Amino acid sequence: MRYLTSTALAGLMTVGLGLGAASAQTIRFAHVDPAEWQTSKKGAAAEIFKMIVEAESDLEVELFPAGSLGNENELIEQAQDGLTQVVMVSGAMSRVCRAAQVLDIPFMFSDATVAWSVLDGPFGAELAEHCLAESGLRTLAYGETGIRHFTNNVREVRTPADMAGLKIRVQPIPLYVEMVNGLGAEPTPVPWTEVPNALATGLVDGQENPVGVIYGNNLHQLQRYLTLNGHVYATDFLVINDEFFQSLTEAQQAVVSRAALTAGLMGRAIQQFTSAQGVQAVAADGMQVYSPTADELAQFREAAQPAVVEWLAGELGDQSGWIERLQGAVAAAR
Repeated sequence: MRYLTSTALAGLMTVGLGLGAASAQTIRFAHVDPAEWQTSKKGAAAEIFKMIVEAESDLEVELFPAGSLGNENELIEQAQDGLTQVVMVSGAMSRVCRAAQVLDIPFMFSDATVAWSVLDGPFGAELAEHCLAESGLRTLAYGETGIRHFTNNVREVRTPADMAGLKIRVQPIPLYVEMVNGLGAEPTPVPWTEVPNALATGLVDGQENPVGVIYGNNLHQLQRYLTLNGHVYATDFLVINDEFFQSLTEAQQAVVSRAALTAGLMGRAIQQFTSAQGVQAVAADGMQVYSPTADELAQFREAAQPAVVEWLAGELGDQSGWIERLQGAVAAAR
């Protein structure tokens, strides 16, 4: 049994849950995004999952949004231990299934529709089966965290040459450090909660996130330039503890699986809406928005992708074949 943080324990105790007592008729669904479905991708996914499951089966669904049961790493651990049956996470999935990291290779997906085709096709199914064997978590659906872009407060960035010397906040994930190094900037890992202060004080010059996140968290008020270079398509994984899933009847499994697919699509739709809305909103608030040309995007890809692929191949070792599998799936989708 893994140790839980005080936040996670408090959340579990609040709803009166014993560490080993889970009702077969109740699904606990946790995520770290806000609950409001109109603006929150995971919030929207969770809400529609609950409505469908409760309408079409005798199961009940309890929602725990906004990190009330802990951060994503803690949620993954709880799902593996069966304390929380369903979670929706992004980067944390790679902690229990290393092959999931291939989805974060920069400039792998030219746009969201290519990513959807790959994730909803044979590659996504194969990755789900692999991650099930690795982690005991069944991927019910893929959602969307968003397409990530760079912002900064120093100068307009049109090509990698413009990034030279910029201190860019990155997630504390080695893949992102390698990517920013490849682009000639200085990667600076900073926890998410400290990002606004890091930008305001000049600890970092810029950061990278989906536009919906940038606008929703008012980061555009601390940054002058946005470059829509779309370096990473970030994926949400909607996963369920497989032991719990297998305890359900076939009819219940069918409802849960169908609800999850709809939830993944709902999350994608909300994310696409907030991103499109966000581009217009940050520009209206005075942010300078630049969309690189095809030639400029090629320069970004050529600078960032090889370094990350080389690092990731070493990281995955005997699982490095997942890189070629993804490359093949992307080529077919295009």
